[in-house]
Amino acid sequence: MKLYYITLNNSDEARQIGRVLLEQKLAVCVNWFPITCAYIWQGEIKEEPEVVLIVKTQSGYRDEIEKVINQYINYTNFIAEILPAEINQNFLEWLNAEVPIRSLARTYVK
Repeated sequence: MKLYYITLNNSDEARQIGRVLLEQKLAVCVNWFPITCAYIWQGEIKEEPEVVLIVKTQSGYRDEIEKVINQYINYTNFIAEILPAEINQNFLEWLNAEVPIRSLARTYVK
């Protein structure tokens, strides 16, 4: 299982991206919530509202998830891939039933 922690500008972006990920079976569940982001930009400390989208999925979907995100935004955002140490069995069974497990082995053609 993988979690993706993704920052976005607003809830509408999170909702659109999250629904597409679910429709395309790239995630079993998504959550979003508002946060405040403080950062340094051109030597000044800035504060702005932001939204975090958390995507719960299988390993092997990062490229497709990023492609979906890039269809909805055109700015530099943050995407972190997190590998949970432990997951409750009921959730893992639900994930495995809804989102196909991808083989991590790659096939190379010469």
